[in-house]
Amino acid sequence: MAHLLLIDDDPGLLPKKVRHVFPAPAYRVEVADTGAEGLERVAAATPDVILLDLRLPDQSGLEVLKQIRAIDARIPVVFVTLARSADSAIEAMRQGAYDYLLKPLDPQELDRVIGEALKVARLMREPAVVAPSPPDDDLPGEAIVGCCPGMQEVYKAIGRVANQSFPVLITGETGTGKELVARAIYQHGPRAMAPFLALNCAAIPENLLESELFGHEKGAFTDAHRRRIGKFEQCNGGTIFLDEISDMPLSLQAKVLRLLQEQAFERVGGNETIRTDVRLIAATHRDLKGWSAEGKFRPDLHYRLSVFSIHLPPLRERGEDLPMLVQHYLRRFSRELGREVREIAPEALERLRSYSWPGNIRELQSVLKQALLRACGTVLLPAFLPESLRGPGEAAPMSRVHAPVVEAFIRERLGTNSGDLYAETHRWLDQILLPLVLEHTGGVLRQAAPLLGIGRQTLRLRLRELGLSTAHPVDQAEEDAD
Repeated sequence: MAHLLLIDDDPGLLPKKVRHVFPAPAYRVEVADTGAEGLERVAAATPDVILLDLRLPDQSGLEVLKQIRAIDARIPVVFVTLARSADSAIEAMRQGAYDYLLKPLDPQELDRVIGEALKVARLMREPAVVAPSPPDDDLPGEAIVGCCPGMQEVYKAIGRVANQSFPVLITGETGTGKELVARAIYQHGPRAMAPFLALNCAAIPENLLESELFGHEKGAFTDAHRRRIGKFEQCNGGTIFLDEISDMPLSLQAKVLRLLQEQAFERVGGNETIRTDVRLIAATHRDLKGWSAEGKFRPDLHYRLSVFSIHLPPLRERGEDLPMLVQHYLRRFSRELGREVREIAPEALERLRSYSWPGNIRELQSVLKQALLRACGTVLLPAFLPESLRGPGEAAPMSRVHAPVVEAFIRERLGTNSGDLYAETHRWLDQILLPLVLEHTGGVLRQAAPLLGIGRQTLRLRLRELGLSTAHPVDQAEEDAD
């Protein structure tokens, strides 16, 4: 359950809107009328995200922000303000606030900003655990699992570099777990109580990436209606993870190089030199040395980033790590999806062993989730695997045994004398239906909702209730722009 704290003296309209967009039981929304009361609540139970009014009866929102950061600088704070110029909110972002919203709040914008802030909070707080041996069932957070020689070198490298401040370059194929390694470096280092922000350079359009990283001044370009604080300024004292840095334009690479050398930069369209103190962790699936030779990446930036490099081996080269990973994710995803699968049939494991895994760990996770959604009983059989991993002529279980599986579920629940069988059955079916529809639409909710015959907001709420992932951030941004 995500915990949101609203610090605002609004008598009721704003809290109602926040609770409407983030309903119980998936979210717990607390309200404090004054800055002092809000600080008491933060000290008593750390919220995941704070919505903070700039103008409070007892003190300014900026003063409250300073005290919140003294308690825990990792809490994303989103300001809300009536001031259209938003100068104070911009100053708040310079001091480390996550974002700001203008009143009256737009539900879609509120959903987007708070949703992103919750992801940031999870990245900072959810442990990225190194687990050379099979992890326990109740291991918190995400684990870097494996004991092959290549992964042993990764663990040693994390230990060597975590307490340092120089940049780190993480390399490896897509889906090998580069962000998880970056989080482990952050969480085991001296900046673990400071902010951690992650950006995918390939997911942000070139014309917006510079502003996202370094900010811009009012009037710097056509749509620059007010000053924007960039991530390097906002994350002062913390750590920034730039995934797929190889996709960064050459012109912007020069600015990143200067930041690494001098910890200084200028906003887009500005002349003021901004000083900052950030640790940069970068990642790429490409060969930066080769790209530098082809003129696609600055050699001087490559040299600066690769002072310390960590390479993640592909899954196909990790030997006996695969059975360990399969058992770990079966236990984890069975809990998340409400399944009782505890083991995998030897034939199914052999299918997984013989596959090349071009998508690595991420693809393995996807395959196991799909298989669990099709599974019945306690053993994962070859027939439950996706079509690409099944044998010739082997029918998919959803088309072959759909009715018996549903009947078995209902009979099992009848045996427990359930008092809410109708809702339980619909929830169980939604756990199968919604992921399959989202898989078909590539995670785009605006395409999935018409297929299901429901509204997008209803679909979002249902996904939250089930604890299922929503659209990819790029797809979500496209939807919110509608």
